[in-house]
Amino acid sequence: MRRRLPALHRAAAAGLTGLLLAAAPCLPVHATELAPCWLQGVAHPALCGAVSRALDPAQPQGTHFDLHFAVLPALARHKKPDPVFFIAGGPGQSAVALAGPISGMLARFGNRRDIVLVDQRGTGRSAPLRCADDAAELPLADSVDPVRQAQRARACLARLQALPYGDLRHFTTTLAAQDLDAVREALAAPRVNLVGASYGTRVALEYLRRFPTHVRRVVLDGVVPPDMALPWASAADAQATFDALLQACAGEAACRARYPRLPETWATLLASLPRDVTVPNPATGRDETLRLTRDMLLGLVRAALYAPTTASALPAALDAAAQGRFTPLLGLASALALPRGDAALAQGMHFSVVCSEDMPVAADRPAPAPDFGASLAALYVQVCETWPRGRVDESFRRVPPAPVPTLLLSGGIDPATPPRHGARVAQALGPQARHVVVPNAGHGLMALPCVRDLVFRFVDAPDDAVALQLDTSCARDIPRPAAFVPPGAAP
Repeated sequence: MRRRLPALHRAAAAGLTGLLLAAAPCLPVHATELAPCWLQGVAHPALCGAVSRALDPAQPQGTHFDLHFAVLPALARHKKPDPVFFIAGGPGQSAVALAGPISGMLARFGNRRDIVLVDQRGTGRSAPLRCADDAAELPLADSVDPVRQAQRARACLARLQALPYGDLRHFTTTLAAQDLDAVREALAAPRVNLVGASYGTRVALEYLRRFPTHVRRVVLDGVVPPDMALPWASAADAQATFDALLQACAGEAACRARYPRLPETWATLLASLPRDVTVPNPATGRDETLRLTRDMLLGLVRAALYAPTTASALPAALDAAAQGRFTPLLGLASALALPRGDAALAQGMHFSVVCSEDMPVAADRPAPAPDFGASLAALYVQVCETWPRGRVDESFRRVPPAPVPTLLLSGGIDPATPPRHGARVAQALGPQARHVVVPNAGHGLMALPCVRDLVFRFVDAPDDAVALQLDTSCARDIPRPAAFVPPGAAP
């Protein structure tokens, strides 16, 4: 996304761009294909480019699309030869659209290393698989009801298949890894450092498996194994995080005094559903009435569990909901809602990946969780009945020993990618892997200053032994936020 600037600022930016281009070694994508560009939230000009890719590698003369990427050039004149490739999550997020927060999060790398953001096929401007309502302000019933979500996805399928690149079988993680290597080759980088977030960790693992000699270091933030059955695993993982929340409240004097019977309150709330509720739509502020079901409530709670700060207010929100006031719970869930606009999740790409890779997996399907059951799975079962599935080799699901240092990061109270997934992958990766668990962190650890510092020092370490022996003790000292108790509340 380009940012318009006043004329004076544009002139200054053009001058800075010239300096950056002069300072950088010949950037290969054949410099004529790279153009200065402004990305939302990024202070310095970037370089944007694209490489042409076959939709189906088995048909090189068939349909092609442009795979778009952006380079945030290193500021130093003599930069390191191995850039940092950031791989976005979702699946369905555009890495380029996240340039603002990513440039801040990886700012220390920007001194000596280029940061490369690739819009994975199906996202951003790379053959996007967006549904009409991806960035729309939907009525609450449409945005939180799994049944309506499935109906909209099925309606979207026909529109996507009518696109020139609408063969949805060709949007798998394996093809995304091959696309990444095409960008690396275009940039003439002998090796790269991979930083994957959430689903991006699965892409990083596949890239490492297929192109081990092209990788220098790997960072996996919130590990999504290639054999993970996402829709089923999510219920068990959310249940464990929610149970930990109830235990944390019982262990805090203020929370225990204010909500002494929180488990019973929760059980009563679940038993009261379905019911009609009237709440303001967080996107519009207008009151709407909807039929709130158990699955819809569980979805709201699961969303609030992603970050310890929002989870800390769940006891108060659940207590209010049990009294018929659902606005606090809806507000917590919407606080972590996916962005809109260019950064919105491309649902078509999301379902193409999950239906192809997660739905066929049986090994990681735990028994239904006591409260959360298999609530998220119902949506995917409905959608994937008709969604085209790409070819996934059996070797894709295996994680071979890592040939280079790999840092795995897990949040102890993450409802989506908790430590059990990271531990299993670390064991498969072997002695070159280091698994760091931050006990009181949720989903997405690189937002934490301590962890950002660890990631930088890991990648920047001069040799492999130093990288693997980093002191990670700061991660253990991050506290869990105390439960929110309304000011002046009496026990």
